Amino acid sequence: QVQLVESGGGLVQPGGSLRLSCAASVSIFTFNAMGWFRQGPGKERELVARITSIGSTNYADSVKGRFTISRDTAKNTVYLQMNSLKSEDTAVYYCNAQDYRERWGQGTLVTVSS
Repeated sequence: QVQLVESGGGLVQPGGSLRLSCAASVSIFTFNAMGWFRQGPGKERELVARITSIGSTNYADSVKGRFTISRDTAKNTVYLQMNSLKSEDTAVYYCNAQDYRERWGQGTLVTVSS
């Protein structure tokens, strides 16, 4: 059974950085794409960043230049480096993977607050 396990969330001050990790229980080449979504308080879930099996990336406009998605294929792990964090980045962040269906991690909470 495919599992995605996120880690790295927490409380950070505005302007700070965090790195989220998503470890897959299978080779990440199994998936057509992997990504990070987030859902803030009272908001719908939205795409933050995505990386395809060939390494192409795309980002939400709100995080371009601040967030970077990357992967370590040897560790079957995808990362989200988040810099210059803002209060509006506060959300539960979910790892997502696509093969013949959508797969989700359990989510990790990121709180940006002074």
